[in-house]
Amino acid sequence: MTPQPTPAASTSTPTVDSAHPSVLAFSQQHAQGGDARERAVSLYLAVRDGFRYDPYRIDLSEQGMRASTVLENGYGWCVPKAVLLTAACRAAGIPARLGFADVRNHLSTERMRQTMATDLFIWHGFADIWLDGRWVKATPAFNIELCERFGLLPLEFDGRADSIYHPFDRAGNRHMEYVHQRGSFDDLPLAQIIEDFRQLYGESMLDANAQKTADFQKDVERETR
Repeated sequence: MTPQPTPAASTSTPTVDSAHPSVLAFSQQHAQGGDARERAVSLYLAVRDGFRYDPYRIDLSEQGMRASTVLENGYGWCVPKAVLLTAACRAAGIPARLGFADVRNHLSTERMRQTMATDLFIWHGFADIWLDGRWVKATPAFNIELCERFGLLPLEFDGRADSIYHPFDRAGNRHMEYVHQRGSFDDLPLAQIIEDFRQLYGESMLDANAQKTADFQKDVERETR
């Protein structure tokens, strides 16, 4: 039996700050369509392509993870972008929550591989959206320009089928492998994410300034020439 959304899936929180004026304005601008499914698809595309994926600039403070902060910055990694999509859906009256999984990423940059010392990305984030009486997964992490540069198949979302990472890229090389599903959460489990990052990746992943001199876009361009 599909679990029904609780009131928490429509509630603004300190990180999923759907009541923030900038989130409300963003949602009103981009939630276009005649029904909830069409509005969710419109919001998905706005988050996917309107905010650059940048895994170098990770700020694990509460403020750094907020949906409104992604709007202010214009970029984010998978979890904050999922937070933004979740918040924008809630602001549009569509129940949504956060989903998480551990994945093996076979196409990261050399700098990321050296920093993380593993291809296992824990707590990969996506949105879980309530549409037509069921929960549907939507992964807005990789913007279309990044997909084109890396030769990835862009993730589409129609509001009917789950939108999750492809196992292979355009050339048939391994891309993403889901190894563990962590479930769905009405609010961001930030304390647990921080603790698990510390255990697996060390303190460097917790330092918001650790990669401040690095440029993810330049690394991608250099490695995909």
